[in-house]
Amino acid sequence: MSPLFTPARTRRSPRPPVASRSLRPPRLRAVAVALSAVLLTAGCGASGGGAAGEAKASVPAPKGFPVTVDNCGVRTTYERPPSRVVTIHQHPAELMLALGLKDRMVGTAFPDSEVLPELKADYEAVPELAKREPSFEKVLDVEPDLVYGGYGSAFDEKQGRSRKAFADAGVDTHLNREYCGKKRVTMRDTYDEIRTVGRIFGVSERADALVADLRGRVGKAVKAVEGERRVPVFVYDSGDKAPFTAGGKSLGTELIRLAGGENVFADLDDVFGDVSWEQVVERRPEVIAVYDYAGAGSVEEKKRFLLAQPALKDVPAIRNKRFVVLPLTATLVGVRSAHAVGDLARGLHPESFR
Repeated sequence: MSPLFTPARTRRSPRPPVASRSLRPPRLRAVAVALSAVLLTAGCGASGGGAAGEAKASVPAPKGFPVTVDNCGVRTTYERPPSRVVTIHQHPAELMLALGLKDRMVGTAFPDSEVLPELKADYEAVPELAKREPSFEKVLDVEPDLVYGGYGSAFDEKQGRSRKAFADAGVDTHLNREYCGKKRVTMRDTYDEIRTVGRIFGVSERADALVADLRGRVGKAVKAVEGERRVPVFVYDSGDKAPFTAGGKSLGTELIRLAGGENVFADLDDVFGDVSWEQVVERRPEVIAVYDYAGAGSVEEKKRFLLAQPALKDVPAIRNKRFVVLPLTATLVGVRSAHAVGDLARGLHPESFR
């Protein structure tokens, strides 16, 4: 089969080419930056950059600060809100933009779906550092004070982007809580992530308002399908020899449940995993949710592939050509998951929205 249908594990265990590395390790680079600052201070006197730096340091911390956050085993104290942020992966960027934090962003990386229409202009206004995860040096070039990663691969130690490496360079890091460890991910994780980011940036009121809006979206969809029969759903992420699907610990499973469906592989004890085509046939899904993202073939290619498999011809979803398309970013901890519940509900129970 085409390599387009190879399971897209890049977001979980990336294997990108090794980036070119600076001859200066992080500690030496940090020392060089500090030395440059000292020299600038000496050369410019009270009217130069040194004075500005001293003035900033003397400004009292904003109300509500310092803020301490425990994130995936890393404890960080923010004396003031970060002002130069790089987001790696799309969903952290969308979350920040939804909180009105575009002016704090100096770089994004790894877009993998269409951006929410209401956020598209702001997203495109932030410089894109790389189509995939940027190198450690590329991130440091824009002088961030915080790097916010969406998948665990944002801080891949083998690629030189470990959280420790950033800490040694004087840069704070935050990882989307979905990748803090193997546990079941729910909508509560989405709401907690938004509130945590709101605290870090001193915009808790905005975070609370955003959570209220997203809860309202979910509640409206849930109410629309209340009492309806649960529709069996198979999530097709990618894969030809073996389908790669969403397991019981994934947020996707909860989104399907809220939308009036049931993930036929909810018993898979992982966030994602391989199953067999024989299992798909046995579980007789009535709808297939196709995950859409860059690098794993287009939605139409995935549909054609599934419809062309003789072994699947008697699967109800294939026989009736019932597909629901979800951007991958809509199935992750971020602002789009609430939108996904409504989209799924319409696909599973269209009669409830007429």
